[in-house]
Amino acid sequence: MEKDIFVEKRGGRKGRLTLVLALATLISAFGSSFQYGYNVAVVNSPAPDMQNFYTRVYENRNATVTGNVLTLLWSLTVSMYPLGGFFGSLMVAPLVNNLGRKGTLLFNNIFSIVPAIMMGISEVVGSFEIIIVARFLVGICAGLSSNVVPMYLGELAPKNLRGAVGIVPQLFITVGILVAQVFGIRSILGNAEGWPIMLALTGIPAVLELLLLPFFPESPRYMLIQKGDEQNARKALQSLRGWQDVDEELQEMRLEVQSERADGQLSVFTLFTLRSLRWQVVSIIIMNMGQQLSGVNAIYYYADSIFSSAGVKDNDVQYVTVGTGSVNVLMTLAAVFIVEASGRKLLLLIGFGICCAACVILTVALSLQDTLQWMPYVSIACVIIYVIGHAIGPSPIPTVITTEIFRQSSRPAAFMVAGSVHWLSNFTVGLVFPFLEKGLGGYSFIIFAFICLATLIYIWVVIPETKNTTFLEISKLFAARNKVEIVVEAEEHKMKEPEVRDDRQDVITAF
Repeated sequence: MEKDIFVEKRGGRKGRLTLVLALATLISAFGSSFQYGYNVAVVNSPAPDMQNFYTRVYENRNATVTGNVLTLLWSLTVSMYPLGGFFGSLMVAPLVNNLGRKGTLLFNNIFSIVPAIMMGISEVVGSFEIIIVARFLVGICAGLSSNVVPMYLGELAPKNLRGAVGIVPQLFITVGILVAQVFGIRSILGNAEGWPIMLALTGIPAVLELLLLPFFPESPRYMLIQKGDEQNARKALQSLRGWQDVDEELQEMRLEVQSERADGQLSVFTLFTLRSLRWQVVSIIIMNMGQQLSGVNAIYYYADSIFSSAGVKDNDVQYVTVGTGSVNVLMTLAAVFIVEASGRKLLLLIGFGICCAACVILTVALSLQDTLQWMPYVSIACVIIYVIGHAIGPSPIPTVITTEIFRQSSRPAAFMVAGSVHWLSNFTVGLVFPFLEKGLGGYSFIIFAFICLATLIYIWVVIPETKNTTFLEISKLFAARNKVEIVVEAEEHKMKEPEVRDDRQDVITAF
């Protein structure tokens, strides 16, 4: 039976948002998370001009390009990004364990600067293949950043700010999407001359992060628990908390070191074999599948075509898309301020419920828009309502919960699993949706509605509320479902599997 030590610390001062913590959060989120969102939406508005470029290059080399070939090439351009994200997720655990959280973010900028240059010169060299390869590379950047930034910030933040700080990366993802939509306006960069520049701009946040992030601390938990460097961990905590007395937090970490020495860094395989983590693993898989297969990235990747099919005039589509992106930013910003008060589970339930209802109504609206003149307005409203629902729960909360329900030894492997599921689901939507839209039209959104409903039911039944909870409290919430028993004996708590006699018991130590 696996051995497990948990630490609970009660009392003490509440952490505050110091200048160091705020700047570290903003720099890492802008330098990494912003790029994720930017590259989700960057190919949406200039799609017709880029496809014309693809057609021109293809016909200069071969025969006339067919509609199916062009659709395939464009689907690859879109879907190589999430495929790269999947491979980036597979790199999370080894990189964060060896380079640290901050070190991984700095290293990751290679996968932004290089593809930015590639995409910038693609038209000059007359190659659409270089764009497809660059999209894969920048996808690796997004796959790493989407997992490492929440992990890094979750380990920097005090317990009472963990949820709010944990949503900031998602906020910058939505800001990145909005900036790409604004740049995609035809009078700015979303035209035949400007799209290479627009694609290349993703390298700017990476350069800024390379210049600024080295001045901020590495995760104190990583330095003490994984590297045994208590002196630098103390300095980092003092800088982050704004006071000199950090012995209480350091003592918690020292106690957790006992667990890390016993368990080591858990691999993905070990993560799946531990009974005490069984439902935690299932939960992050379901949440990430639900988040991506609910159709959100179908809307971002193909927003212009969706609005066009809803009856929006071609000249107005780009402005409606920008408006939708603005709503997304505002609602995610609202989630930052309400997550600690409302809790994680409630926001997830409300969010998936809104998305489910919006998809059902959108399906009806798209099927009736040819018979009722006012139905296109209903379709637009449904998309905006869907974005609102996704922004307050399904988009930001899963990474927050992943940080909270796994400890230091299992967190890198957990993010690796969550990220892999996230990006494989994203890849599936990006690759399949154009063909799904051609085959089913507006009825494709009913599939997303069923996925939202199924995820909502799972969250209602299984996911506990984790706000302001300690490791021991979270373990208690999952104990019954994992079929483990927590026996309290004075200051020592022991966890064991029922009806199994073994001297090596899972130990939970409370302080």
